[in-house]
Amino acid sequence: MKTVAVREPASPAPAPAIELESLDAQELERFLDRRRAGLSPELSLTDNLLEVLRKANEFVPSAAGSILLDDPREKYRDRNSNTLTFIAAFGDKAAELIGQRIPADRGIAGRAYLTGSAYSTAEAHHDPYFFSGVDESIRYTTRSVVAIPVRIEHEVCGVLELVNREHQEGFSDNDRNLLEIFASYISISIQNVLDGRQAQEIAKRDNLTGLYNDRFLHVALTRSIHDCRTAGSDLAILFLDLDFFKRVNDTHGHLAGSQVLREVGGLLGARVDPVAGLAARYGGDEFVLVVPGLDLDGAVDLAEETRNEINRALFCDAPGEILPEALRLGGLTCSIGVATLKRHLTDELSEEECRSAILRLADAAMYVAKETGRNRTAVAGQPVRRRP
Repeated sequence: MKTVAVREPASPAPAPAIELESLDAQELERFLDRRRAGLSPELSLTDNLLEVLRKANEFVPSAAGSILLDDPREKYRDRNSNTLTFIAAFGDKAAELIGQRIPADRGIAGRAYLTGSAYSTAEAHHDPYFFSGVDESIRYTTRSVVAIPVRIEHEVCGVLELVNREHQEGFSDNDRNLLEIFASYISISIQNVLDGRQAQEIAKRDNLTGLYNDRFLHVALTRSIHDCRTAGSDLAILFLDLDFFKRVNDTHGHLAGSQVLREVGGLLGARVDPVAGLAARYGGDEFVLVVPGLDLDGAVDLAEETRNEINRALFCDAPGEILPEALRLGGLTCSIGVATLKRHLTDELSEEECRSAILRLADAAMYVAKETGRNRTAVAGQPVRRRP
């Protein structure tokens, strides 16, 4: 038997380590706000994006590379009017590149973004789509470049770009195919974060009203108390209960009651800053507003404005998602209890003790408003201050 020696292919030399740069975590956040997720995130995407760039460079060695994304908060129907921001990069000028913005209708990256198709050139400065503004701003010379669109939920939201292919004149078709795989990894990484956040957000929300639920209220309130104490600012709690709400269910049915609660939730949600404040359904027809930075006088004013708005509103004014017919229910009233951090609590209490105490005080004040005639605001520890 003839023996044939088989030579194993030589393993490719490991790619040299590269220094990667990215926007800091807080700056990167706004490029992930593609589902209006809400409060501060608990997941970081930075490491995933940098790892994708690192691996892309291992397979397609290049002098520089970057990921650009559009800003979902500054996004226009006419995609030509959007901008792309460098959110992660490697190469000699990476640190200078991070945070730079380019118009979406300029450059090779812009062409990939607008057409949704990969684009490459071996002679950048002779290419009609090349935009020299970035090179000029960071004092760099781009010779060859490839740009691959990045998609999230089938929509192009950015570009993966590599510059100056090493060991050859330009980027080959095989390079482009490999980079399209890495662009899909970027999409998957971002999608996983968005899906995780959506699941977290759903767990925080009340299914009927869309406001935060009581479980998340306790977590967020503790955090707000900590932030306000650190900043030396006040914090107001408004505890609201609808008056005689059982009559709505008894007279018009539970579907009407559910529709009213949903509309009240929408009204209350619009009353607080969605970034700093919080509106929650505490249970049944009870609601809580948390408003950092608001003192007692401001809190009473907000309570009165809210009480009057509910009293003036027409609920079920048109067919809704729950109730298929219009009822035009008016004259609904509520009772509100108010307490604030600086007026009603001492610094000796822990944050958890403050959370429980301020909710209890506002709740007790709400019952004072109930017992003294309803449709009014009461302050913790005081007689009813204002009447209709």
